[in-house]
Amino acid sequence: MTETETGGDERPLLAVRLDDLFKTVRPKGKHWTNAEVAEELKRANPELKVGGVYLSQLRTGKRSNPSPDLLAALARFFGVSVAYFFDDAVAQSVLSEIAAVEALRQSGVRAVAMRAAGMKKENLQAITAIMDQYRQLQGLPPVSDPSGPE
Repeated sequence: MTETETGGDERPLLAVRLDDLFKTVRPKGKHWTNAEVAEELKRANPELKVGGVYLSQLRTGKRSNPSPDLLAALARFFGVSVAYFFDDAVAQSVLSEIAAVEALRQSGVRAVAMRAAGMKKENLQAITAIMDQYRQLQGLPPVSDPSGPE
């Protein structure tokens, strides 16, 4: 793993990716503490040996070899594939989806998306062009969307 893959973070890749899930994914609409996630995991998998301290150690890189059962349980809890922890392409895809969901949570963005649903492609293209102009006027970077409005 290179420094650019973890943004200069010295933690193991597993720690970075697990921590990203805790910080960005919101099962049942809330941020979860290590202890809360451990309790939820044990509730769903009574035989699983996990605690809040151990999850904290995994997130900081102090521990780095969780059982396959624990990884599978964490993946299920956060709604990702186990491959997220090991496969760069899967991780990038998940993080892109999380970023899109987070953008929708921002004030006003959801309202725009709801109004755009069902509109004709040419109308969406016109609206997108107008939004791009306003982004430029506000000094915001352009949005690169290879698929364009659908």
